[in-house]
Amino acid sequence: MSSDAPPATAPAPRTSMYARGSAANMVRSLLVIIGFMAVLFFAVARVNTASVPQVHIDSLARQVVAQTSWPIAVGKDLPEGWTPSAVRFLPSTDKLRVWHVGYQTPDRTYAAIEQTMNGTADWIRAQTNRAPKTDMVTINGQAWDVYVRDIKTQNSLVHEPAKPGELTTIVTGDATVADLTILAEHMAPFSG
Repeated sequence: MSSDAPPATAPAPRTSMYARGSAANMVRSLLVIIGFMAVLFFAVARVNTASVPQVHIDSLARQVVAQTSWPIAVGKDLPEGWTPSAVRFLPSTDKLRVWHVGYQTPDRTYAAIEQTMNGTADWIRAQTNRAPKTDMVTINGQAWDVYVRDIKTQNSLVHEPAKPGELTTIVTGDATVADLTILAEHMAPFSG
């Protein structure tokens, strides 16, 4: 038995009036998306300044003194706003082991003390970022050479010992020479 009737077809689904892509619908969709983005933007908390992580100098300083017997220096009784932000003891130029303790200044710049035994000219050149020597100052009765590099802001104060067997000390960073001088004035041998 055959039927000559055409097969039954399902009626086509009705399309949404929003799917027709009219300009008005696109503008409404865009406004809804912008509204969601604005809510997210104002709901998410943002930090205005980066906080300096808490750095504990004493533990590593004790280890360095025990290993080397060096009279390494740290900042002592620094003015308000100076915060320890880095400490390490690692090999550097000419395979010299270097004590490094860094501080964030009240102006949010960086100043560090770097010390090694019998520092070489190459080590000084590397730590001062090959800056030219511009001046000499006296701090706490010691002569310090001033190095200033304007291209990549780095200032340094270098104290070379009078005889072998003493620590060569560099106070360096993107802090001003005035701030580096403050750190040099407040340096004291670690005792802990």
